[in-house]
Amino acid sequence: MKKSLLAMAFVTLLLSCGANADAVNKAIPAPEVDTPAAEATGPQVAVLAGGCFWGLQGMFEHVQGVTRVVAGYSGGDKATAHYEMVGTERTGHAESVQITFDPKQISYGQLLRLFFSVAHDPTELDRQGPDRGPSYRSEIFFASPSQERVARAYVAQLTKAKVFASPIVTKIEPLKGFYAAEDYHQDYLIHNPQQPYIVYNDLPKIEALKQTYPQVYRAKPVALR
Repeated sequence: MKKSLLAMAFVTLLLSCGANADAVNKAIPAPEVDTPAAEATGPQVAVLAGGCFWGLQGMFEHVQGVTRVVAGYSGGDKATAHYEMVGTERTGHAESVQITFDPKQISYGQLLRLFFSVAHDPTELDRQGPDRGPSYRSEIFFASPSQERVARAYVAQLTKAKVFASPIVTKIEPLKGFYAAEDYHQDYLIHNPQQPYIVYNDLPKIEALKQTYPQVYRAKPVALR
């Protein structure tokens, strides 16, 4: 999307209103398997991939209990964790976000609930809205056995309940590394709220969060700077 915004403008206008239609504005069941708050021992980190990191970062920055969200790359090597290289779709990286959160305020499972329902469409394979390619795939990078257990159980729960009309294609893999994206990508939504791509693809995610899960919505985002 960022490679040729002018060229994509009309495509965005035509497609984005229907992008993530299977997910946005749809409350889904809470995870039956989660990590109890009583077991929390300080800040924790979740790494998720679900399309362009501009929107993921911007949406999760409005979640209560989240203290920091960094846009970046996961799934490939450190040497190839650069925007232009990731855009070749040959690095194995996915545009991702690293979410630091207080597990006493919001659990890992609750973050996944937002991830599956308002952050992106987990039924789209190697794409999200107007963006195409493996770097825009849906993926959960678990950092512990507990996170893996919660993630796999939740996907199984949603699948059994037939929450989505199409199969969930979200990958679940161990986190091998997270590499922060270039500075100009950080807090892009906050600094460019009127940019067409943001208006039609990402601001609706924040509105969906506010309307669907008001109990976890915070009006002021947790910006990096």
